[in-house]
Amino acid sequence: MSDKDNGANDDVPFNRDYPLKPGVVDQVRPGVRRVLCNNPSPFTFSGTNSYIVGIGKVAIIDPGPANDAHLQALLDAVKGETVTHIFVTHTHSDHSPNTAALKAATSATVYAEGSHRASRPRFESEKHSPESGADRDFKPDVLVADGDVIEGDGWALEGVATPGHTANHMAFAWREKKYLFVADHVMGWSTSIVAPPDGSMIDYMASLDKLAARDEDLYFSGHGPDIPDAQRYVRFLIRHRRAREASILHRLGKGEADIPTIVRAIYIGLDPRLTNAAGYSVLAHLEDLVARGMVLTDGDPVIGGKYRVAA
Repeated sequence: MSDKDNGANDDVPFNRDYPLKPGVVDQVRPGVRRVLCNNPSPFTFSGTNSYIVGIGKVAIIDPGPANDAHLQALLDAVKGETVTHIFVTHTHSDHSPNTAALKAATSATVYAEGSHRASRPRFESEKHSPESGADRDFKPDVLVADGDVIEGDGWALEGVATPGHTANHMAFAWREKKYLFVADHVMGWSTSIVAPPDGSMIDYMASLDKLAARDEDLYFSGHGPDIPDAQRYVRFLIRHRRAREASILHRLGKGEADIPTIVRAIYIGLDPRLTNAAGYSVLAHLEDLVARGMVLTDGDPVIGGKYRVAA
């Protein structure tokens, strides 16, 4: 899920060339197929990618939204094969709701970091971002911790905890091939939305640093095309987020401001449909800046009305 901001991301080498059609089985690499769901939006680009790993006895990563046509496309893609594992990267409504129907059709075991939760325990009672579309009904069969390796027939996937976009976001690494199924933590077509209380910029930046230190060089994303030269791309994202932070501090240096004022100042030419998403992204940066003592606000940083630079 993206917070695409129409030109303000020129420092990141985005790739929006993605001609894949919904329902078509795309053999992207040996042992990796993908099927695109027909759920395009300003946040999902052309739709959600579901991945099929292996041959014969396979895993499916992210069954997608509650979409009967997509479920049938996945089942058609693995006709004559056995789905043994279902992996879910996180619990947003464009990634996990189809899991129950796929499990019912295949009897596969469901693996994930956990159920949906807020990024901080104290936020559980807060209203969640409408952009998040949290799937609160999802429950995995097997909890996957950071570093756990789940083996299948001819493949093995390592859980790589990447909180930030959601608290339970987990990527899955096929270490032997240096592939990372990175879901919504890194996308090639846009930056990802980080929206408290579901998400946390503090966690998101730490997860980017974590991925930059790993050796996977090809990312398969939840939306849009795969991402080659992945560590270089992650470094672009880190610089972009730091530049966004600097823009927020620059605006606050002119005087205290609320989030809508900051959004108008730093998101030039923003698609109006993305105004709320941009506001949540700014909120996530402000939460981080307040935690680091660089910005002050009255009350909780996630609820505060106006923000100012710390003296």
